[in-house]
Amino acid sequence: QVQLVESGGGLVQPGGSLRLSCAASGITSSVYFMGWYRQAPGKQRELVASISNSGSTHYADSMKGRFTISRDNVKETADLQMNSLKPEDTAVYYCNVRYPFAGNDYWGQGTQVTVSS
Repeated sequence: QVQLVESGGGLVQPGGSLRLSCAASGITSSVYFMGWYRQAPGKQRELVASISNSGSTHYADSMKGRFTISRDNVKETADLQMNSLKPEDTAVYYCNVRYPFAGNDYWGQGTQVTVSS
């Protein structure tokens, strides 16, 4: 069973930075995407960024240039560096692992990010 544990959320002022980390365990596929999604109150969950085994990345348009996703295939971790944070970035951030061929999705419990002065 895949388990994902997020850490690093918290309260930050506008313009500040946070780094989220996700530690995975129980991975049984040699090919899988790791990603970060977020869900703000009253809104649908949306993709923030994803990264493949080879390091190919994909970002939502509103995060390009501000957020950076990285992963360590040996440690099975994925980090999300968030800079120039805005109040509209306030949301619960979820780590995701996806097996692309089987179509399986796994989720962490989420970590709250609040951007406020």
